[in-house]
Amino acid sequence: MSDHYQKLRVAHRSGVVTVTIENPPVNILDAALMTDLRNFLIKVRNDDATRVIVFESGSPDFFIAHVDMALIDDPHAFDEIARDVPAGLNVFQALGELVRELPQVTIVKLAGVARGGGAEFIAACDMAFGAIGRAGLGQVEALMGIVPSGGAMQYLSTRMSRGRILEIILGGGVFSAEEAAAYGWINRALPATELDDFVDTLARHIAALPAGVVQAAKRVLPPPDLGAGFVREQAEWSRLFAEPAAEALIRGGLARGAQTVDGERRLEEILRSISP
Repeated sequence: MSDHYQKLRVAHRSGVVTVTIENPPVNILDAALMTDLRNFLIKVRNDDATRVIVFESGSPDFFIAHVDMALIDDPHAFDEIARDVPAGLNVFQALGELVRELPQVTIVKLAGVARGGGAEFIAACDMAFGAIGRAGLGQVEALMGIVPSGGAMQYLSTRMSRGRILEIILGGGVFSAEEAAAYGWINRALPATELDDFVDTLARHIAALPAGVVQAAKRVLPPPDLGAGFVREQAEWSRLFAEPAAEALIRGGLARGAQTVDGERRLEEILRSISP
């Protein structure tokens, strides 16, 4: 499997592929990162030698910050990708579905913050483990005047109650590793010094299972059909994105430092300070 990517570093070892996301300064989910992720997922799904995929970040502070807010001025950035997306899905939902449908086990090693599309990517993976004191998860879209459109509410509906989902979506806060684990958003929270060893050991143990066991387990526990929910999600996102409030909040956030390292550390505070 060829590993030529702009925004990913890919390493292979004994059935485990580790994918390190590197899109500095904050790992924004832009068209370049989306293209690399899609290309990797499409290639690896037919690689019988790979049994486990571990996703991590090259940034100590951010996993995937969120979808690129600057797309408000470049609405056609994903047009090329969209041509290959199945009917009934947008490009972000299609990315999550590529992850969910993989025959391999996917594990996220979360040592920084993931919001929006980054949190949705994590929810699409099979397992996730977060570093105590460092990891954070949030769906920030409501603070931009929109709702998530990459599968957040659909994926979370398989993990937690309706009330908890609404708290996450409408509360617009960042959940610590311990809070996310308590809600079922991730598998468990671990001391930061133990995260690497725990995930690496788990990945090696899974990869060492007899041939066919991983695929059989995933076939027995198939992903639910979320198609109708994706359609509703896209319709509501499109309606809200067309409102003046969304443009004011997104542009205001960018003007105040969103997508910079400092701004991303206080993104919720920035967005709440803007009057749409």
